[in-house]
Amino acid sequence: MPETVNQPYIEFREVSKAFGENAVLDHVSFNVMPAETVCILGRSGVGKSVSLQLLMGFLKADSGRVIVAGEDITGFSEEQLEAIRKKVTMVFQNGALFDSLTVGENVAFALRETRELSEEQIYQIVDGLLQMVGVKEMRDLLPSDLSTGMKRSVAIARALAARPECILYDEPTTMVDPLMAQLLGDLIKRLKLQLSLTSIVVTHDMRLAQKLADRVVFLHEGKAIFFGTSAEMEKSTEPIVQEFLDLDELKLGC
Repeated sequence: MPETVNQPYIEFREVSKAFGENAVLDHVSFNVMPAETVCILGRSGVGKSVSLQLLMGFLKADSGRVIVAGEDITGFSEEQLEAIRKKVTMVFQNGALFDSLTVGENVAFALRETRELSEEQIYQIVDGLLQMVGVKEMRDLLPSDLSTGMKRSVAIARALAARPECILYDEPTTMVDPLMAQLLGDLIKRLKLQLSLTSIVVTHDMRLAQKLADRVVFLHEGKAIFFGTSAEMEKSTEPIVQEFLDLDELKLGC
């Protein structure tokens, strides 16, 4: 769709969401261009994961507009959202793999659901995807046999099997060791470059954000108090942003 190249693929327009008295998002606006990676940063409980659930249609905004794949999904029915979810997929924190299926069968699941392929074609694609994310030798293992980081890699392979235009990553490096965090970051970056994927990465890991982000959204007390490049963020005069950066520098220096 060449005519939409200069239009955002994803956009929050003054989006608000509250749970009872707790205003998690308060008139938040940002956008993601096609093939761009935007990281959503902030402390725990500031609405980072809620933002992804709004984009997937799992939650509805109280006000504002949510644009996904160039379409205003704010009032979409579940049937209309299913069509959007074929273009946009999410890698959950826990991987959300099927416990009773092997790694290979987990990745094959989307292929069997969406396209008419022979078993031989399916397994060629599965092997290719598992190799791409570095876990091909684990094809016949069950999720219970894998570390948290390996489960995330398999979840990414399963997401790619659906041939999405956009992937949403929810805290991909949480609860994994530093080496695995680095490998996952490298993988997400490589996929973006190789496949021109549009991506949103929710994280509190500044090192990951610096590696991946074309632009950063910083959420604090329901507001997007910063939206721009990592370099611009480092020059931000917002005290909370600077405090976050300073704390991260301390952690990196440990």
